Amino acid sequence: MPATNGGPQPQAAMPQIGVLAQYVKDLSFENPNAPRSLTPTGQQPNISIQVNVDAAPKSGTDFEVTLRLEGKAESQGTVLFGFELVFAGIFRIQNVPAESLQPIVLIECPRLLFPFAREIVAAMVRNGGFPPLLLDPIDFVGLYRQRMAAVQPSSAPQSLNPN
Repeated sequence: MPATNGGPQPQAAMPQIGVLAQYVKDLSFENPNAPRSLTPTGQQPNISIQVNVDAAPKSGTDFEVTLRLEGKAESQGTVLFGFELVFAGIFRIQNVPAESLQPIVLIECPRLLFPFAREIVAAMVRNGGFPPLLLDPIDFVGLYRQRMAAVQPSSAPQSLNPN
């Protein structure tokens, strides 16, 4: 028997994240001690990596998210190589409650960018004469929590609204 309550209830629109574009904003690789740095030493180099995520509104639903990866490899006090990659994307985010917007932009969007940035870093290091540097997965939730903990409790929360 059909329902007598007037039919099916309308469903809320599903949250959506669309990638409109992704691109390299800045790319740098330095091999300051080549060709000496290319000679195998038998020692594993010390590699340090820094990761930053930033976001800026472009319109009511569009955001530019920037993933900055900086790294350096050293062995026996000698810099083998250094790199910087600023990789960005434009994301359209729809049907997301305002209180969830910032975590989505600063966690999910860089998570979507990371595999592409990882490939660029691996190819760049390999093209510099070294074995490809395969970056470990990044805990973007942890980065977001650190960022939120650094914001002073008395200051207003950061807003991603374009208005």
